[in-house]
Amino acid sequence: MAKYARIKNTGKPKVVIIGGGFAGLELAKSLKKADVQVILIDKQNYHTFQPLMYQVATAAIEADSIIHPFRKVFDKQENFFFRLAEVQHIDTAQKLVETSIGLIRYDYLVIATGATTNYFGDKLMEENAIAMKSVEDAINLRNTILSNFENALQLDDEEQMNSLMDYVIVGGGPTGVELAGALSELRKHVFPKDYPELDFQSMDIHLIQSGGELLKGMSKEASVKSLQFLEEMGVKVWLNRRVKSYDGYTVTLDNGETLITRTLIWAAGVTGNPIDGLKPESILKGNRVQVDVYNRVVGYENVFAIGDIAAMVTTENPQGHPMLAQPALQQGTLLGKNLVRLFSGEPMQPFVYKDQGSMATIGKNKAVADLKLFNREIKSQGFFAWLIWMFIHLISLVSFRDRLVVMLNWGWNYFTYNSGNRLIVGHKQENIPITETITHKTVI
Repeated sequence: MAKYARIKNTGKPKVVIIGGGFAGLELAKSLKKADVQVILIDKQNYHTFQPLMYQVATAAIEADSIIHPFRKVFDKQENFFFRLAEVQHIDTAQKLVETSIGLIRYDYLVIATGATTNYFGDKLMEENAIAMKSVEDAINLRNTILSNFENALQLDDEEQMNSLMDYVIVGGGPTGVELAGALSELRKHVFPKDYPELDFQSMDIHLIQSGGELLKGMSKEASVKSLQFLEEMGVKVWLNRRVKSYDGYTVTLDNGETLITRTLIWAAGVTGNPIDGLKPESILKGNRVQVDVYNRVVGYENVFAIGDIAAMVTTENPQGHPMLAQPALQQGTLLGKNLVRLFSGEPMQPFVYKDQGSMATIGKNKAVADLKLFNREIKSQGFFAWLIWMFIHLISLVSFRDRLVVMLNWGWNYFTYNSGNRLIVGHKQENIPITETITHKTVI
């Protein structure tokens, strides 16, 4: 006999949400007053504020400042139930979700599983690179960076030292640009104090972008200014270059040039994270689930998808909406309202994305912002954009405690460049052992 997960049956329609990212969290909140039973399933027991993960990776803030337990978020929502589990399969005919803790029955299913790192089939890259899609990834990167310098102190060989002190970031989107800027500031203001025996003038930070501009999707002004900021900060930006291979030590570019590093950070792309059990024709290119204008999965009546996993293909968005927080939040809010309409027999409202703009920060007093307010486009670069970026990210954090802690960290760091979060705790990336004798010819 099949085992069912233990969940109190309230007798009300069950809305099962798979995934507690921005979309899933917002949907659950929007159903607070609905006469339904909301069941959220996630393999973690917390929500992660992903836009600030790079600051965890670069020791600017602690991980607990950007994660918040689901049970704390919804402690006053009586119709909410959380289960810590991994979803293995969905049976749409029987309206069942198969999980690691048993079966969960649903009346309405919402897939909000987000996206995962896309290595484009490169298994060697997947094995050796560090991604930036989870808190574990961010902590892993922080541990690796700090461990590299500790290990460099024990070496005399110049090439081996450079392999530990140099960093290659692949992908010129917001994550790559923000990481490069943060590492540059650490190189200038923090690492020389922590490791005075090392020569940080020899520490190279490479940012590799396959296209001809950074921050694709933002304005030309933002792209040009971000490049200017990074070059002024000593980051070596490689445009129109692709990484052909990485073996854990040598980065080979598509033009034959090579770089040496033990730490390659992969921020070059994501792919959808669909659930097994959907019809193959519902899955589009990039592993995103095709939905209609109501975020209903094509081919189903009671299965929906929101956020990064959902591809709502329209004339205005032939590839679907951008895989960003804003579309996810807006889809989660509207779907909650639409489900209430559905229960009441009222027609659902189609989703219309309200693009509020994009932002990226490169360093202290350095940011770019393309905003859309009151039907006006506002483009800003520099100090004012940096203030906007800080304000938006602070108010977007889940709890008041998180906002206060992050604000205090930022204020302290602004004046001292000393966060105190430079701790090596847990796993770190280890590729080719340092003790191995390796002969490589490097062209930089």
